[in-house]
Amino acid sequence: MRWRKKLDLYLALIRWDRPAGWLLLLWPTLGALWVATGGFPGWHLLSVFVLGTFLMRSAGCCINDVADREFDKHVKRTAGRPVTTGAVSVKEALVVGALLALLAFALVLSTNALTIGLSGAALAVTLAYPYAKRYVSMPQAVLGLAFGMGIPMAFAAVRGDLPPLAWLLALGNLCWVLAYDTEYAMVDRDDDLLIGIKTSAITLGQWDVLVVMLCYLGFITIWTLSLGQMVSSPLFFLAMSFALAQVAWHFALIRLRTRDGCFKAFRLNHWLGFTVFAGIAASDFFR
Repeated sequence: MRWRKKLDLYLALIRWDRPAGWLLLLWPTLGALWVATGGFPGWHLLSVFVLGTFLMRSAGCCINDVADREFDKHVKRTAGRPVTTGAVSVKEALVVGALLALLAFALVLSTNALTIGLSGAALAVTLAYPYAKRYVSMPQAVLGLAFGMGIPMAFAAVRGDLPPLAWLLALGNLCWVLAYDTEYAMVDRDDDLLIGIKTSAITLGQWDVLVVMLCYLGFITIWTLSLGQMVSSPLFFLAMSFALAQVAWHFALIRLRTRDGCFKAFRLNHWLGFTVFAGIAASDFFR
């Protein structure tokens, strides 16, 4: 049926079959929510942030695909995207993205003024990211800002203010995004060089693997030191040790810079994020 085919195209547009993308946003956001609350945040805030994260990531996919539709034609991994092939029009993609963003905003309206204001900033960075690849040598840093906005929003929704801890955790998350999105950029490096867009993988050159590892270590170090006294359970430190072991596995996957190895490493990152969140949540549960 025609409507079913169209629905399938819209689901492909928002990467319905690739949940790793929105999980990368979800785990640090939930970690911040648990820390800000001092435990389970309640069903209202949990629902707002889980659904809001999914909706905003989906809206971001629509915006990104419209902005990159000409570039994506020349990249093996993205050539089949619905907007790139013309199966979904630019107008359709923008309408879908706008509706998803409005639904996410409706959820935020149930929180407080500071959180609502931060949601506007998050949308602005989300809109800016696709175009950063044209002008910024490390556009992954812009993505890191966008992907980290859930952290201060979580603190704002719970406390009504933004303590230094919120920004420290956001800084650590920025390191993580730089690590995994550079792995992602390493997959497309050959194609990106040909079409002339900027990525961290191109900018870093032969230093890419080293910098990715340092960014992973920065993420784990900042979150461990920032939360070590607040989440003073052996389970938290065990989880962070397991996260560190996953970083070693990432090195094994990307050290030869193969396309398959780098893509596999990127796709595994949501497990690293889940490990850190699980350590925080389990520490509260078994307190």
